[in-house]
Amino acid sequence: MTIKNKKKLSSEEIDQIVVAQANDDSAWEKPIRARKAKPASLAIPAELAARAAFLARLHKAKDVGEWLARIIQERIELEEVAFAEAKRELAERNGS
Repeated sequence: MTIKNKKKLSSEEIDQIVVAQANDDSAWEKPIRARKAKPASLAIPAELAARAAFLARLHKAKDVGEWLARIIQERIELEEVAFAEAKRELAERNGS
């Protein structure tokens, strides 16, 4: 089956085609290379950095950067949930 065929394929049909063509290099496009995003720098006050380093050790993190990334990710997820909830409540209030 070729890509030019406009028939909508099911997941199972796609899987069968991929498996059949897996070892045929001529069936595949040139590989796409993805680059890792460069890490961003963040400046924080020395006192806050010292407190973060203490808590990272307390939580047995590999290093303070890894611990801070996890804490920031958790906080962002909490903020996104709170934002979505506030937006939903506002829509309900304005819709009623």
